[in-house]
Amino acid sequence: MTDAPADPKVKRLYRSDVRAARLRLGRQVRVTPVFHTEVNGPSGPVKVTFKLEYLQHGGTFKVRGSLNALLESHDDRRPVVIASGGNAGIAAALACALQRRPCTVVVPESAPHTKVAAMWANGAEVQWHGTNYGEAFRYSVELAAARGALQLHAYDLPAVVAGAGVVGLEIENQVRGRPAVLVAVGGGGLAAGIAAALGLRGRVVGVEPKGAPTLHAALAAGRPVDVQVASIAADALGATRIGDIAFEIARRYRIASALVSDDAIAMAREYLWREFRIVVEPAGAVALAAVQTGAYVPEPGERPVIVLCGANTDLTTL
Repeated sequence: MTDAPADPKVKRLYRSDVRAARLRLGRQVRVTPVFHTEVNGPSGPVKVTFKLEYLQHGGTFKVRGSLNALLESHDDRRPVVIASGGNAGIAAALACALQRRPCTVVVPESAPHTKVAAMWANGAEVQWHGTNYGEAFRYSVELAAARGALQLHAYDLPAVVAGAGVVGLEIENQVRGRPAVLVAVGGGGLAAGIAAALGLRGRVVGVEPKGAPTLHAALAAGRPVDVQVASIAADALGATRIGDIAFEIARRYRIASALVSDDAIAMAREYLWREFRIVVEPAGAVALAAVQTGAYVPEPGERPVIVLCGANTDLTTL
């Protein structure tokens, strides 16, 4: 990792921002439970704690960030536009439905039908554009400007990151000590939010598919850089570069990076179903794959927290 000065244009987020988001969200989001258990590791059983965030409204943590952003801008009643590979669109559609605001989601052609159907079910207009998230995002910027709409970002907006960070405050209340928190990374909003919530007292490990290493590449380069995305988790972790907010927090709070293969992700996902009857999408199993493969090895006596972050999947793929 090379040292580069922090971008002065990037807003710094702190624990106080996440605490404000928790107050703002109130009871409109679920406090998701934790589950203490053991999983198979490369050298035998490993004690872990699952954070069952896939039980959140909409089946994704992202509703916390989208709703926080809308509540923060409560005087702004414009319609909403967002680009998404899937979960951020579901979250924005749900948040807008709660606020009775129109929502348009721009998705790439690769967006899973299961996720598009969930956007429709929550009243969103869906437009297809491009073959990947980057192309969909660029079109969403044009669309928001043409319509005079409020544009939400899937992961690189202060209120979105702060809202996601409420997961970290919940973990702090639910789990003893300061274990590492393992969380999947695409654009980095969830990992960054949790790190901001826990501060220097916490340890966050970002786990990424080898085919979508946005955080890993940014830490190596000393700045966010574009990566090629090719992974079974690409519909949720399809960002081609880490968010600027996430990268600033990753450097400030020393978020670590671990990489796992698609085969390991698929095996972790199947393991969750076979052993616990837990159904998650591939992105939801990424953090578990790090423990099962030894990409992350807990310290002696440590029980790491594994965030199971999303459950929007086609059941026929299990």
